[in-house]
Amino acid sequence: MSFLPPDAIYRAMVVRMRHTRAHTANRRSHHALKAQKLAVCECGSPRVSHRACPSCGRYRGRVVVDIAAKAAAKSARKAKKETAQK
Repeated sequence: MSFLPPDAIYRAMVVRMRHTRAHTANRRSHHALKAQKLAVCECGSPRVSHRACPSCGRYRGRVVVDIAAKAAAKSARKAKKETAQK
């Protein structure tokens, strides 16, 4: 059951109280991007905090990512792709 006539124009809500520029700027003051904090890994390369090192695969003193196996798999995929294109 519709109480509006069929030719009624549906409009969006109208904002009753406008936000001033100062209030908008105060809200947006927390939207700035922050630089990532870098820590130094045991191997000496910089890494992002709370992440495994991209060069050696260590996190908190343990090897959690096998970088050598990952590199071998990547080169095998690349070689397979090149042979498929020829």
